[in-house]
Amino acid sequence: MSAPISIVIPTLNAGHSLLGTLQALMEGLHSGLIRELIVTDGGSEDPTLEMADEAGAMIVTGPASRGGQLQRGCAKASGDWLLILHADTELQSGWSAIVAEHLRSHRPAAFRLRFRVSGIGARWVAGWANLRSRVFGLPYGDQGLLVRRRDYDSVGGFPDQPLMEDVALIRALPRPVLLKADAVTSAERYIRQGWFRRGARNLWTLARYFLGADPHLLAQSYRR
Repeated sequence: MSAPISIVIPTLNAGHSLLGTLQALMEGLHSGLIRELIVTDGGSEDPTLEMADEAGAMIVTGPASRGGQLQRGCAKASGDWLLILHADTELQSGWSAIVAEHLRSHRPAAFRLRFRVSGIGARWVAGWANLRSRVFGLPYGDQGLLVRRRDYDSVGGFPDQPLMEDVALIRALPRPVLLKADAVTSAERYIRQGWFRRGARNLWTLARYFLGADPHLLAQSYRR
């Protein structure tokens, strides 16, 4: 029986974080879950592509836009399931057994969010993200997304947009399950801009998107 999961990771100058992400995936390879690794790059000028090549990844290249990159990467996937991860997100040890059990349900799923740093701000933001995921069924891409390929295709996949591509896809899919395993991710923007300020900006960006704002304009302000 073929391994069921295609891993798809969008990258752009992710050499500082990609190695940890790939190392955390090894248990899925050893347990027979991972069929292939696809790195879909938006023009990296650091060692990202060399690292991906050394890991045996299929490399897809094109313009930098997370939605477009994911669209291209998922189009190359041959697994029955897609596991979409950010390049700075490491799955908690033991994730593969939890995912293997979940595959029987056929439902989309995401991981609980946790940051690599501790403190009140980190707990507050992660707590809100996990609450949002449970109550509203709205995880973000930094929590990872596990979805059947047939469900992904049935809703048209990721839109080619630079921001909120994860929200657009998740809203189109059946309500996702929150898995009992953590996705541990970078807190770089929060540390640089402040936990409350960054969290408030994220909420405001989401509200503007729901009200119909252009994702390209949102992306310009989001990345400042």
